[in-house]
Parts: sequence; C-alpha cells; structure tokens
Amino acid sequence: MHFKLDAEATWSAALVDEVAATRAVDTIDFKGQYGLEVKDPDALGALYDRVLAAFPDAYLEDPHDVPQIEQRLGDHLERVSYDAPIHSAEDIGTTPLPARVVNVKPSRIGSLRALFEVYARCARERRPMYGGGMGELGVGRGQIELLAALFHADAPNDVAPSAYNEDDPPGGLPPSPLSPRPEATGFRWTA
Repeated sequence: MHFKLDAEATWSAALVDEVAATRAVDTIDFKGQYGLEVKDPDALGALYDRVLAAFPDAYLEDPHDVPQIEQRLGDHLERVSYDAPIHSAEDIGTTPLPARVVNVKPSRIGSLRALFEVYARCARERRPMYGGGMGELGVGRGQIELLAALFHADAPNDVAPSAYNEDDPPGGLPPSPLSPRPEATGFRWTA
C-alpha cells in the first residue's frame, strides 16, 4: 500500500524521516493552490527542504506560488504536479511552475468531453497522469476508479475502493492496479 500525504508545516524532521523510511509515499500534496494563508514562510520553506530531501521520487502536488518555494523546486519540475488549477485541457501548461504531471480530477473537470480532452492532451504531450477523487461515493467512486484503470492504471492514483479507507480494511480487496471491469450497462468500475 502506498500513500498520498497532505504536507503540514508542523511536520518535524524526525516524523518526515520516519515516514520516508517506509518508502510508501508516492505523492506529497502541499495544498498551495487553494488560497490558504501562509502564516510562517520560514516554516513552510523548512518543510519543503525536508520533503525534497526525504522523498526524492515523490510527486510534489500543488506547491505554493511564492518565490522562495519556486526557487527550491527549480531542479524538481519533472515531479511537480498540479491538481487544483486544472479544470480543462487549456489549464495544463498555465500553472505557476511549468510542471509535467497532472492529477486528473474528473469531478473538477466536468463533462466527459472535457475530461477526454485532458486525457488526450496529456497523452499527446507524454505528461504523466494520476487520478484523484474529491469524496465521490457510490456511482461516482466507481466512475473514477474505472477512469483510473483505463487511463493511468500504473500511476499513484488516489482513488482506491472505499473499503481501503476503513479503519480495519477487510481481506480480499483488489490489488493495484485495478483491472478495468466496467458494468455491462452504465459507466463505472465494479468490485
């Protein structure tokens, strides 16, 4: 099992080292594109320094759009990803940093036509993609799981079947990557 973690400026160096030792973190989400106030720029810079050193292969999602962070990420652009600013294919490449990776959130993009335009642009430009959810349940959860299985099955998707989020997940859950198993009618992945 691998993880996508939301970074916190309160993470100590010891905690970062302990989590990094698991070698199970694929993505660090900085939530830097949500307009949240940065209360302590020095602590934020120290967090980026710790994360960059401890997670040399993890995607760095939605970094903060401030000069001191942009400078730190200059040598890591191939693993910077964006999520919050991506609402359409036209948004790719207009992000604060020239990132290569896209976290595709179907519910943020909207229609299937617009979503397939995002997939097509990423494929054409050979941009890595992975999928993320926004709390979808029921049919919506099945849909994002099917889309991830079809378009970026081997990526660090954040769309596991809901049972993985239980405190004590049951045995027999499907392993990653999920094989595409669409319903005979409709549009969703089924367990």
